Amino acid sequence: MTPSPQETPPRGLRILVADTLPQQALDALAQLGHDCVLDASLGKSDLATAIPGFDVLVVRSTKVTQQVFETADRLALVIRAGAGTNTIDTAAAASRGVLVANVPGRNSAAVAELTMALLLAVDRRIVDNVVDLRSGVWRKKAYGKASGLLGSTMGIIGLGSIGLEVAARAVAFGIAVQALDRPRGSAAASRAVELGVALVPSLEELVRSSDIVSLHAPSTKSTHNLVDREFLGWMRPGAVLLNTSRGDLVDEEALLEALEAGAVRAGLDVYRDEPAGGSGEWESDLARHPDVVGTHHIGASTVQAQAATAAGVVEIVDAFTRGAVRNCVNLEPSRLGAVTVTVRHLDRPGVLARLLELLRAAGLNVENMENRVFRGGEAAVASMDVAGTVDPGLLEEMASIPEVLGVSVTPLADQS
Repeated sequence: MTPSPQETPPRGLRILVADTLPQQALDALAQLGHDCVLDASLGKSDLATAIPGFDVLVVRSTKVTQQVFETADRLALVIRAGAGTNTIDTAAAASRGVLVANVPGRNSAAVAELTMALLLAVDRRIVDNVVDLRSGVWRKKAYGKASGLLGSTMGIIGLGSIGLEVAARAVAFGIAVQALDRPRGSAAASRAVELGVALVPSLEELVRSSDIVSLHAPSTKSTHNLVDREFLGWMRPGAVLLNTSRGDLVDEEALLEALEAGAVRAGLDVYRDEPAGGSGEWESDLARHPDVVGTHHIGASTVQAQAATAAGVVEIVDAFTRGAVRNCVNLEPSRLGAVTVTVRHLDRPGVLARLLELLRAAGLNVENMENRVFRGGEAAVASMDVAGTVDPGLLEEMASIPEVLGVSVTPLADQS
């Protein structure tokens, strides 16, 4: 017996994983019928030659350049196994109709934990303590002069999922938390209220009134070199700067100057010119500075976080095979077009094709389209956002199709 279309499993995809991914995720993708090839040795220079023949690309830190999209012959989806997508040329992907998705929020707790670890290490000089003990030196008097965190104020820049997780942990330490007064989703706003996060109107006020400034913003044009000389000049003497987000948020030359002057201290997990690979030689005046506690861009690198992120990758692939797009970052965030043409029609083969042909003949482009079937499967309704003016004669032609039950047009701006 031939299975119905609803019973036919989706075609397996060829998936190239160009970074490490937990084995349970690879096994889950294989169980869904997909062919996964894992090659964590691929870098931006040779990824372009490896991508032909693959439908999906999964990366973590590997850069995906325009050349990759130019040489790809089947690529339809790129998944960043993490939140940020600054290492992917999303504009090049969009121009070739390749979806770029990310997995936000799954590693928030891990990054927040490291943020607090860096803060504690800076305040209590944990690294220097350990180094001296391992060298056979006892300096209790020198190290017994920490300021302490209770009653201090932390300014969080970027109150997203990670920022809120940091806020929750800071509050547990008795730290007052504040953030910029910016529009945010209802869930985030409610959580901020629940945690008692104070909102301030300007960046300068936030920085000037904080003992600790923690960065959790994405890498964008507006955040590039956010922490510059002016920003550092606003910081209180001896204040702590924490960065577990992106290296290019900080003007490292300016930060070095502030560190040399003894004006600030820093806990850093990310750097502008950090190595792309997992190991290797690297020289950094900033990372070796005595008033810096640094780690190796390991904020999201816990077993818990990697397992949760990998599960998110599997969910995105599974949804994609069923026609859904999750967490896509390079689609237009809102509907395009001038009007919406709504057509109620019998659910018969060829109806949509005839409607689209009429629009094509009229020189009208469909920017967005959805077709939903009514219960019972006899009728459906198609909504098409169209760029341009729809002539009444065109509507009459559409209505004259025997299977069409009704046609209406609505200005897109009038729709909620």
